[in-house]
Amino acid sequence: MKPWHVGLILIMVALVSTQVFMAVLSEEEQQRLGNEQTLNSKLSELQKSLEEKNNSFEDFKKTDQVLLNQKLEADLKDIKVGYSGLIGTYEHLVDLRGEKKIYAKVDTMFALALNQLSENNYASAAATIKGLEDEIKKEQEKRALAAAAAVPVATGNSGATGTVKTESGEFRTNIISADLRSVKVVVDTASPSDCADNCPVLPLATFAQRSGAFAAINGPYFCPASYPACASKKNSFDTLMMNKNKTYFNSGNNVYSSVPAAIFSTNSRFVRQSSEWGRDTGIDSVIAGQPLLVFNGQSMFAGDGDPKKSGKGTRAFIGATDSTVYIGLVYNVTVAEMANVIVSKGIKNAINLDSGGSIAMWNNGRYVAGPGRDLPFGIMLVRR
Repeated sequence: MKPWHVGLILIMVALVSTQVFMAVLSEEEQQRLGNEQTLNSKLSELQKSLEEKNNSFEDFKKTDQVLLNQKLEADLKDIKVGYSGLIGTYEHLVDLRGEKKIYAKVDTMFALALNQLSENNYASAAATIKGLEDEIKKEQEKRALAAAAAVPVATGNSGATGTVKTESGEFRTNIISADLRSVKVVVDTASPSDCADNCPVLPLATFAQRSGAFAAINGPYFCPASYPACASKKNSFDTLMMNKNKTYFNSGNNVYSSVPAAIFSTNSRFVRQSSEWGRDTGIDSVIAGQPLLVFNGQSMFAGDGDPKKSGKGTRAFIGATDSTVYIGLVYNVTVAEMANVIVSKGIKNAINLDSGGSIAMWNNGRYVAGPGRDLPFGIMLVRR
């Protein structure tokens, strides 16, 4: 082979190698370019996403969180106030049932308030509820005056009606007194033991008749089945009480109770807090209720902001001076005014009982007030 043949072959090999190399390089370049395009595409997507996030963040930063929180807090407060006000008003409506004319009027206002709350018109709902409460208050005062004017004469053991003058005005009363050395104060309960919901209830007259009582009065507060707030604890009560069978009610949840209590045997004792009393069954009854009206001859209640206590109406109490017990009603009075009436009567100690639709007093075989709603318990005066 001639030398120039070898050179030609080498040149051809070099050309082929270069083409192969360029082909390989082209393939790698294409792959690189493809990868770069993919990366650029993903980078573009990420950039777009980041811009969207940045825009959202900028919008978020422009939102005044303090104002936002204040608005949420205000809305929640409006809802709570509106709901609480409407529930309280409904409970007053329950006590006014039976007077068709007034009930038809306030029922319409109640429905309007519900509708306004459902549409988030809190200010309008508050105004409607205020007007509704004013109408109810007028009706309550009208009824209280009518009840005071029609106070029957109590003919039982030392029963007496009369008028008591205090710094707040003159008030009609109907009070029955008895000597604890010859009369027992006992509590009759519809349930034989603790009851948390759907508790049995009876008319006061039934309690009085089956207990052989010559006089009786409704007991402390309980949760009426007709109240919305009592839906899961209908006709229950949570204060300390010992009934005529020496059974203590709500003993476990009143170990540290601050609710005042009255203890009766042949004498009387009042304690500022139920926690001060043990579980002695050697006495006739234990009745816890609030507020404490009179203690050692001094008025103990001037008001606590509760509209149920500051409204005028017929109110009930149980009190004692040493071995003399008193059960009674005071008409057209607030709870604070009743405390002053009791002091003026010279009664040494007294606690408040339920009022409104629960008011009932029984004397010598007949109602002298009520009957109100059926009750889970009643306070009886029974001869020893």
